[in-house]
Order: sequence, then structure tokens, then C-alpha cells
Amino acid sequence: QVQLVESGGGLVQAGGSLRLSCAASGRTFSPIAMGWFRQGPGKDRAFVAGISRNGGRTYYGESVKGRFTISRDNAKNTVYLQMNSLQPEDTAVYYCAARRDDSGRVFIGPSEYEYWGQGTQVTVSS
Repeated sequence: QVQLVESGGGLVQAGGSLRLSCAASGRTFSPIAMGWFRQGPGKDRAFVAGISRNGGRTYYGESVKGRFTISRDNAKNTVYLQMNSLQPEDTAVYYCAARRDDSGRVFIGPSEYEYWGQGTQVTVSS
């Protein structure tokens, strides 16, 4: 079992930056692939970014490429999402997700993840 706790959300003006953190506890962190998703009002949960178990591979949703960066620190059992050049359309609840993995892949579908955090609100004002 893995417990995930997100932090770092808040209110920011358009063009600003935020860094989200997701602290994992429970089982060993390193053989676990991680991802970030978001869900805006009235929208489905959408993939934002994913990272492989050792951090060697990353993948991003089209709308955030070049603006967001996912990273992880296995020594701290934490994954990060650095968000730059934020826009009002980035407003959403952001969720951290994890799954056990031995392949070293990045996973992009919500159904591929086993564990979820409670979410953190990000609001970008225009």
C-alpha cells in the first residue's frame, strides 16, 4: 500500500509559477512509477505528466509541454511538478498517482495507476 500526500497548490496570477510536491509513504518508493493528473470544473481527469521509477523517463501532456517539469527524489520519496507560465486554463485540482512497476515505463492513463492522493487546488487568475 502507498499513501500519497500532495502539497504546494494555491492561487497564482497568469504567467506565474508553482511547484507541487507529492510525498509517498508506505512501501518502497523506487520501484513505483508516478504521475500527475488534473481535473478542472466539469472536465474529466486528464494526464499532465509521468515519470518512470528511476526518473530516467518522463512524458507530458500536450498542453503542458515546455512549461511543466516532473521530477523525483527517491531518497525523499517525493515527486515534484514544477509549473511555469501558468495560464487560467491550468486551473484544476491536481492529483498525484502511483503504481507498482518493474518495467521502467511511463504510464499515462488514469486506470493504469493504483494509488491516488487527495488532490491540491491550483487556481490561476487572469
